[in-house]
Amino acid sequence: MEFKIDTKEKFTVIELLEPSINANMAVELKNACLICLDKEVKNVVLNLGKVETIEIAVTQAVVDLQQSFYDANASFVICQMQPTVLQVFEAEELDEMLNQTPTESEAWDIVQMEEIERELLDGDDFCF
Repeated sequence: MEFKIDTKEKFTVIELLEPSINANMAVELKNACLICLDKEVKNVVLNLGKVETIEIAVTQAVVDLQQSFYDANASFVICQMQPTVLQVFEAEELDEMLNQTPTESEAWDIVQMEEIERELLDGDDFCF
């Protein structure tokens, strides 16, 4: 599986360069993403802009991957999902569970907002 990794200050963008993702590739995708949880910059933006088809087996793996990030107090946002890929998630009734945006810029905004939210919730000092 080919992908490009671009690490920013608050997140890592993983852009899949394959037009199709099958079940065998899901493990490789999962491993590439989960490595980020061991780094200082844990948040991931998964760019699916070049992916045109996805197997049903991969959809649950992506949802589980997203949950792994939120369980580890990190963000996982999917962006630029093609309509054909979104239809597969919709058919499995998993689309509502995804944290996804139309553009990479909007995904960055969500990651940054979630980072601020975590910082505020982690603070012990509440002033009202």
